Amino acid sequence: MSSRTQYNEKEECKGAQAPKTKVLRQFGPLLVAMVGLPGRGKSVLAKRLSRYLNYTGDKTRVYDISAYRRKHVKEYGSHEMFRADNLPAWRIRQKSFREALEDAAAWLQDSNNNVAILDGPNVSRGQRQEIYDLIYKQLGFRVMFIECVCEDPVLLERNFKEILRYSSDYRDMATEEALKDLTHKMAHYQAQYESPTLGSLWELPCPMVKILDDGDGGIIAHGVNGQKESKILAYISTPKQKQQTLYFSRHGESEYNVIGKIGGNARLSPRGRMYGKALAKHIHALNLPGLQVWTSTLQRTKETVAGIQAPQQHLPELDEIWSGECESLTYEELQERFPKELALRDREKLKYRYPQGESYIDVMCRLIPVLTQLECETNVLTISHQAVLRCVLGYFLETPPDEIPYIHVPLHTIIKLTLKGHSYSMETVKMAIDCVDTNRAKPLNCSENRTAAEALLTLPKHYDSLSNLNNLMSCT
Repeated sequence: MSSRTQYNEKEECKGAQAPKTKVLRQFGPLLVAMVGLPGRGKSVLAKRLSRYLNYTGDKTRVYDISAYRRKHVKEYGSHEMFRADNLPAWRIRQKSFREALEDAAAWLQDSNNNVAILDGPNVSRGQRQEIYDLIYKQLGFRVMFIECVCEDPVLLERNFKEILRYSSDYRDMATEEALKDLTHKMAHYQAQYESPTLGSLWELPCPMVKILDDGDGGIIAHGVNGQKESKILAYISTPKQKQQTLYFSRHGESEYNVIGKIGGNARLSPRGRMYGKALAKHIHALNLPGLQVWTSTLQRTKETVAGIQAPQQHLPELDEIWSGECESLTYEELQERFPKELALRDREKLKYRYPQGESYIDVMCRLIPVLTQLECETNVLTISHQAVLRCVLGYFLETPPDEIPYIHVPLHTIIKLTLKGHSYSMETVKMAIDCVDTNRAKPLNCSENRTAAEALLTLPKHYDSLSNLNNLMSCT
C-alpha cells in the first residue's frame, strides 16, 4: 500500500460500516478541515491551533493544500489558475486537495497522532463530502469543520496585506500587481464558494464552527461534542491578536543566583537592583501604549519591576518551578544529598519531577491559561524565572518539548517576541550589567554511578557567599 490512503467505491461501502465496530470513537483521531475564502485568516488560525494542541499534548500536524499545489506548479503564474473554467489548473488543484487529504488520513492512522488540520479553502460541498467520506465513513475517525467568514473591510485589508507580505505566491511580484492578482483570485473563489449551512440544514452530521470577522463578530457552533472538539472550540472562541509584540525577562540577579542556590524566595542582589532600574528606563523609553506588567508572586520579580509605571499583576502560574525537597540547595548540595535524583533529572529533564516538587511538564500545564491569554494581548512585559520562561518561549517559538529545558534564558536580558504572519520572531537586548550565568548544560554522563566531578562538570561558576560579591563590587 502506498503512503497515501487509497480507496474506491467498493472499499468505501465496506468502510461505511467500520464505525459500527469502532470502540470509544469520541477519543479517536480528529481531522479539522478549514473552510473559507482566501484572506479570511484560515492559515493563521490553523498554525496557531496546531501550536496550542501540540503544546497541550495532542500531537498535531497541518496539511496545507497550497503547499501541495506549489509542488506541482513550481512558479506561481497568476489568478488564472483559480478560474473554474480553467480545466487543467482545476485538475491540479483537485489533485493537490486529494494528496493533502490522503496524507492527513495516513498520518492519523498512526496511533501516536491525534489531530490533523487540513488547511485550504475547501469551498465546495463535494470537497467537504469527500473529506467526510474518507475520514469518518471509511476510517471511522472524527471530523470537524471550521469556517472563517470575514466581511469587515478593515480586517480584510489587513489580511490581504499579510498575504502579500508573507505568501510565497507573491514573493517576487510587485505590490500593485500582486494586489490586483489577489483581487481577481478572490473573485474566482467567490464564484465557486458554497458556504456551509448550519442547524438542521447542515450538510454533514459532524461538528461545524463559523468564526465571524476573526472572532470579533462572534462564533456560531453546531453539533460540537467530544473532548478534542470542545477543547478546540474553547481555544478559538477568544479573539487573538493579529499584530502583537510581547516582552519577557527574568528577574534581576537574586541573592540565590549569586551563590548558586535553586528555587527559594530570595531578594535581588545589588546588581539585580541595578538591572531593575535599567529595565524600567528601557521600557519607559519605548512608550508602549497600554503597557501591562505581569510577574510571579515571588519577591525577586516584584522588586525587578518596582520602578515601572504600568498596571501590574502578580500571577502564581508564573512562579518558578517548585523544587520540593531540593528547594534552596546548590547543585553541589544536590549532588551530595540527592545524587540519584540529580542523575535522574539530568537524564530526562523534561519529565523529571523533584521529590515533592514539580517537573517541566507540570509547569507547562499550569502555564496554559497565561499563554492563551497572552495570545489575546499586546505590549505585555512578563517578568518570571528561568524554567518558566523556557516553557513560555518554547510555546511561542514551537520548540520541541525535549529541547525546552535547555533553552538559554540569561539574566539581565530583555526578550522581544513579534508576531509575523502566523509565527513569532525573537530579538534580545542584553543590558550592560554584570551577573552570574545560571545556565547548566546537560552533562555527558547522566548515570547514577557517575562521580561528583562528572555530575558538576557543566555547573556554571558562582560565588561562595554574598560577601564575596559585595567585596568585588566595592573594589570596582
